[in-house]
Amino acid sequence: MKVVLFCGGLGLRMSDGSGSIPKPMVTIGNRPILWHIMKYYAHFGHKDFIICLGHRAEAIKDFFLNYNEALSNDFVLSEGGKRVELIRSDIDDWRITFVNTGLHSSIGQRLCAVREYLGEDESFLATYGDGLTDAPLPDVVTSHDSHKNVATFLCVRPTNYSFHTVEVKRSGLVGGI
Repeated sequence: MKVVLFCGGLGLRMSDGSGSIPKPMVTIGNRPILWHIMKYYAHFGHKDFIICLGHRAEAIKDFFLNYNEALSNDFVLSEGGKRVELIRSDIDDWRITFVNTGLHSSIGQRLCAVREYLGEDESFLATYGDGLTDAPLPDVVTSHDSHKNVATFLCVRPTNYSFHTVEVKRSGLVGGI
């Protein structure tokens, strides 16, 4: 099952402060939020990613094009530095499709722009480029499938938040505010 990651927004709610990197590239530890999100999905076997790019797309592309797993993982160096043997790897089995979906596109427009990359898959996963969670993904997918839902939306109940609020009705249906 492919994973669509929305990484094209302007980062109005959160940024590194300088505006030099997009929100998904803000680091937690020594890796960007986007890497942590992808690692979460990969942990559950979902390693085929489609990244919807927009604002500062080049920063995201550059990170992955120049990613050096030896800097992030343990390794053995031999032959006077000519050979690097990774003890552990973190992204070598990921497949990542990078798609420029426009600077000012809505989520729906971004999703339409990557439709062709979903192939024949009937289902896919999607999240924002800052959507970290520890939700049990297999349980979420199983619940979605068992209820024959068209879409399942995972959200939290914030205590003090003014952007993109969600209203959940008793029926379980969601209405945007």
